[in-house]
Amino acid sequence: MKKIYSIILSFFSLFVVAQNEQLAQNYFDKGEFDKAASLYEEMDKKQPNNFYFTQKLVACFQGLKQFDKAEKLLLNKKDKSNQPIIFVELGFNSQLQKDTNKAESYYKKAIEIVEKQPNYAYQIGQAFEQKSLLLQAYSTYEIAQKTNSSMNFDYQMALLQGQMGNLDVMVVKLLDYSYANINSTLSVQNQLVFFMQDDAENVFANSLKKELLLRTQKTQDIYWNQFLSWLYINLKEYNKAFIQEKSIYKRNPESFDDIIQLAQICVNEKENETAQAIFQFILQNTTDESTILNAQFFLLKNEISAAKPENYPLIQTKFETLLSQFGNSPYAIDLRILAAHFKAFYLNDFEKAKALLEATMEMPINIRQKAKVKMELADVFVFNEKFNQAIIYYAQIQNDLPNDEFSHEASMRMAKTSFFKKDFNWAKKQAGELKQASTQLIANDAVELFLLISDNSAEDSLQVALQDFSKADLLEYQNKPKDALEAFLQILEKHKGQSIEAGTLYKVAKNYEKLGNFAKAIGYYQTILENHKDGIYNDEALFCSAEIYKNQLNDLEKAKNLYEKVVLEHPDSIYFTEARKQYRALRGDKQQGI
Repeated sequence: MKKIYSIILSFFSLFVVAQNEQLAQNYFDKGEFDKAASLYEEMDKKQPNNFYFTQKLVACFQGLKQFDKAEKLLLNKKDKSNQPIIFVELGFNSQLQKDTNKAESYYKKAIEIVEKQPNYAYQIGQAFEQKSLLLQAYSTYEIAQKTNSSMNFDYQMALLQGQMGNLDVMVVKLLDYSYANINSTLSVQNQLVFFMQDDAENVFANSLKKELLLRTQKTQDIYWNQFLSWLYINLKEYNKAFIQEKSIYKRNPESFDDIIQLAQICVNEKENETAQAIFQFILQNTTDESTILNAQFFLLKNEISAAKPENYPLIQTKFETLLSQFGNSPYAIDLRILAAHFKAFYLNDFEKAKALLEATMEMPINIRQKAKVKMELADVFVFNEKFNQAIIYYAQIQNDLPNDEFSHEASMRMAKTSFFKKDFNWAKKQAGELKQASTQLIANDAVELFLLISDNSAEDSLQVALQDFSKADLLEYQNKPKDALEAFLQILEKHKGQSIEAGTLYKVAKNYEKLGNFAKAIGYYQTILENHKDGIYNDEALFCSAEIYKNQLNDLEKAKNLYEKVVLEHPDSIYFTEARKQYRALRGDKQQGI
């Protein structure tokens, strides 16, 4: 019983100390050094061997300009312990009082300890670094290394060179250290990334790039090509990274997975041109079935997105060839889904799309794969205006994968299907439940649908405008941009000045975009910005206009200004991150800030 009581008491004491420590730190952070000092003093008395509390108490005294108290405490500790970093603390306390000679005397004593006992180097070096005494820290590590050749502080000394502004020296030393200690490569790269973050004009990055290029030329060691590829990826120069990866592959075919990984990075970053080149290279150099199918999936998906009707027969032939060769492969699920989507939404062949998806569901696939197939099958049913059948499949996904992002996506599509059915109340209810969805895109779509129904139901009890919008929206969903455009333009005429106008203007602009009439699209986006400044489509109008100016009209200055507006005026927008990325790229990263 006594033992249990002691354990409980000990636990309680630790809890109290932890609480007091947190409270003291809070006071310290607020600059309330007197309150923090009283708590740290108590903790220092209870744990006299815990030098951390001593250091915090000293810092409080220094914050209160009570340097004599700080010195007295440190000297007392020095007499009772052999903590060599006390000399660093004493020196720094003197330095704060502008007593340079006394400070240097204490620093010298600390370094002399390292000369005799180099094992103290890390402790003392770290103490100097924490006080931003970089020269003293460098000397500490250098002396320790000279005194004991088995000790290695190259990494610390390299970083100190960087902190002292000698970036070129740091680069050389870090790369040398990394090569000599391969297992430390990741740590070195993390440090280099840290320096690149504040490198607004890419001066440091260019210096690093130059050094790495020199090393790739001097030696055939692929280590440097790998390092250079890593740098290019961080700089988002993916085409250059691909050049390095090809060079590595020629000398080391086992590096093929790195090329596949680079392709996936390009896909995620929407660097489609580079991704396409990489996937084509992959197809030329692999016989692995899953790799082939992944590459073909991306290439066909990319081709479809840019295709015109006259290109459809060739794309269909490619699908048929691949499915006849690999159609029964467990790795062909995504390709089969894409093929079905193409049949329905581009070739208008509902029956063949449905048959392909139903056959896919009979294959030995896992629950998530089955959910993906069901999602596409439901989409195809929506395309064919068989809304009830679609809702059944969406509901099955919800049941199969509850609380999953895939389930949330199914819920959103179900809400949209209810909207197409003109079951507006049910669609509104479903959208309302999704406004707090974990995925920002789903939440944004849900808010848009919810507000669209709410705003237009309030002013139009018969929901005439909503019915017209629903019909036009379905045409857009069915990949009929000309028909959808005409329907939306009629809404603008029929319901001019009503709440439905803002959403309709956005839809008109998007469909003009699809049809390649970018000037018209820009015009309608501008109308949103002029006439619906406080509406929910403002950020979209800005971003979409910026994308057109950048990618289609090659007016980079206008694009940059519009991206900037998204960043400054719409920090909560789903387009914020991409807008900031594009803005920084267009301004050339010449400035700090947004």
